[in-house]
Amino acid sequence: MHRAGQNHRMRIRAARTGDLTRLQDIERAAGEPFRAIGMTEIADDDPPSLDLLAEYVEADRAWVAALTGGDDVPVAYLIADLVDGNLHIEQVSVDPAHARQGIGRRLIEHAADYARGAGIPALTLTTFVDVPWNAPYYRRCGFVDLDGGALTDGLRAVRDHEAAIGLDRWPRVCMRRDLTS
Repeated sequence: MHRAGQNHRMRIRAARTGDLTRLQDIERAAGEPFRAIGMTEIADDDPPSLDLLAEYVEADRAWVAALTGGDDVPVAYLIADLVDGNLHIEQVSVDPAHARQGIGRRLIEHAADYARGAGIPALTLTTFVDVPWNAPYYRRCGFVDLDGGALTDGLRAVRDHEAAIGLDRWPRVCMRRDLTS
């Protein structure tokens, strides 16, 4: 696959139903780096189902970064929920062949623009504390850690679900980026 800088430009667009199997492929590939840091369960985790991804597409809360000038194939995606009045980034994944080019950041900025346009005051997410491309990365993107007292009921429910499926085996954090400042 070509890198984005080699005669290709990147564009952010709404995900389409025809993209969904590619999004699953991106998720599998994006999980592989977790294997190298001892998080094999994360690397082996199944991607979101086609039905679930289709729900995000139908709700207009799924975006892809795709190479232009060719077959318009996604190399990254972001899906988001509405949680307590904020846009909650459920997943952002970049194919490792296109990592470290600012593509994830561009998707996050697109989600932020969408949220601002809809009058949504903040982005939220949950992520792993100690994985370099998780919490430290999101802090560089303007997110701040939320302590337990700052969690909304919806974020508590997200965290409870994550604990129920075993993600709390590794330290997790809720994060927020205000969009109104």
